[in-house]
Amino acid sequence: MAAATASLRIGARVALREIRVHLCQCSPGSQGVREFIEKHYVELKKATPDLPILTSECSDVQPKLWARYAFAQERNVSLNSLSADQVTRAVDNVLSGKA
Repeated sequence: MAAATASLRIGARVALREIRVHLCQCSPGSQGVREFIEKHYVELKKATPDLPILTSECSDVQPKLWARYAFAQERNVSLNSLSADQVTRAVDNVLSGKA
């Protein structure tokens, strides 16, 4: 998350409007996402206070990161079976406009 502040400036140029994270409360495939939220959510939110970051927990859902941009464009990244560090890289990529 060290790159979150710098990434936000880049993300603002690509008109990132919101980030949504979908995960399961108990599946092994969402373990890394749950760890990411526990360890890094507060830091990410402090670094990007004007960016809505939504988390949705639902049984048996495949973990995904959704990014919504200007003009209703959306992209998603599968987070299935990723570690917390890999989820962090995926979020950094979205913030920097690489995903």
